[in-house]
Amino acid sequence: MSSFDYVVIGAGSAGCVLAARLSENDARVLLLEAGGEYTKEELHVPPAWPALWGTEVDWAYETTLQPGTGNLPHNWPRGKVLGGSSSINAMVYLRGHRNDFDDWAAGGASGWDYEGVLPYFKKMETVEGKDPDYRGDSGPMHPKIAADPNPLSEVFLDAAKELDYPLTDDFNGAVQEGAGWHELTIADGRRQSTAVAYLHPAINRPNLTVHTNALARRLTFDGKRCSGVEYERGGSVEKATAEVEVIVSAGAVNSPQLLLLSGVGPAAHLREVGIDVVHELPGVGENLHDHPLLGLVFEADGEIAPGTANHAETSMLWRSDPSLPAPDMQFMFIHVPFHPPHLQAPPNSYTFGIATIPDSRGWVRLASTDPKAAPLINPNYLGEDSDVRRLLFGIGKARELNATSPFSKWGAREVLAGEHIQDGAGLRDFISRGTGTYYHPVGTCKIGTDDAAVVDPELRVHGIEGLRVADASIMPTVVCVNTNAASIMIGEKAADLVRGAGEAQST
Repeated sequence: MSSFDYVVIGAGSAGCVLAARLSENDARVLLLEAGGEYTKEELHVPPAWPALWGTEVDWAYETTLQPGTGNLPHNWPRGKVLGGSSSINAMVYLRGHRNDFDDWAAGGASGWDYEGVLPYFKKMETVEGKDPDYRGDSGPMHPKIAADPNPLSEVFLDAAKELDYPLTDDFNGAVQEGAGWHELTIADGRRQSTAVAYLHPAINRPNLTVHTNALARRLTFDGKRCSGVEYERGGSVEKATAEVEVIVSAGAVNSPQLLLLSGVGPAAHLREVGIDVVHELPGVGENLHDHPLLGLVFEADGEIAPGTANHAETSMLWRSDPSLPAPDMQFMFIHVPFHPPHLQAPPNSYTFGIATIPDSRGWVRLASTDPKAAPLINPNYLGEDSDVRRLLFGIGKARELNATSPFSKWGAREVLAGEHIQDGAGLRDFISRGTGTYYHPVGTCKIGTDDAAVVDPELRVHGIEGLRVADASIMPTVVCVNTNAASIMIGEKAADLVRGAGEAQST
């Protein structure tokens, strides 16, 4: 058995940040990653991200059958490699609207309002020529807009302008809605995951130990204190103890799975699958949600140039109801056909990706006591009709954008849903068939002080000492945009919370 000050479980978007920050001083840090090293060449190639799904760097999860989407399951790619999902995602770098974080704080996550998280967003990045009140100048991440954008990305912005939608020159600055170029985690033409930005520069520190292909089996406890972790590596079971804390950063699927395997969660479910209850915590695995994503696809008359970045370089954030305090909808303009795998579209097509902040909530639960068995994942897509209504509204807006003069030059023909589908029943049927994941699962270890919360505002697991969770699972509600930047921020803020507690203990 080996001993460390901190054990971080999961080398993903937040875990790499935590391991790098906690090892900056003399603390002894162990980082465990179930996947392998960052050696697959396609990990570095920005346009190759769809080809990474289903490979050895992907957990390749699948949801339960979803009644709201034609009773179909959905593929859920999750990064199983150093860098986690930041190594296989579409590299979009959007923080979210200030109201997203203010809502977290209003719901009990004190200190996580926009003013409370802004210093960490700034700390994690280096950008040039932006407002220093909002943007950082000395962090590991180097987000930029596409260096060689696709011509259609500009067409999308021209269309938004023609319809009098506001434009922003920096989604991560003062104006966080409207249409604009979004930044990408691409540096010098290569993907910049958190493994590249944070972990690799720290990897040779003598006080940092990184074990890959190390699957956490369960947490260990001394009474109600988490003492360490049992994990499998190289065919043998090993144990590591944490003198100060264990931090679980395994993501919105694997973090609740590990807590449940360890006996922390809803008592009835734990007993049902045959796990002894260490601590009853009803919220573990609950509150799962993900942006539902619907692709409205148009076949172009002229040839669409191949992408050199990530196939999606512009977005628009807007409000389905003008009375709302902040955006609840996102258009991601994608210059390739993008839709669930059971649908088809011609290759020379572009897509309006329509997403919304969902009201629907689902869960993650254990299928068995085997740590290698995939958990049951039920995001409950379109379980609330309000989500369907907003996607209906989005279809109308996408059609308006495509009917503008900038797009008319492309002679586009709607192939999904299809120009002939105009009535409400037909469109609802298409939403059911055409809606899938936006790959943004959150919420299964939510932060807060209510009975459904799993962690407190310091990210400490309620009722357990020496244990925190720090990743997208702690988001009580999903941000209005892609979740990777907010997940990295969670890692940065968590590192300060953990170090602050450790320093307090030693004085």
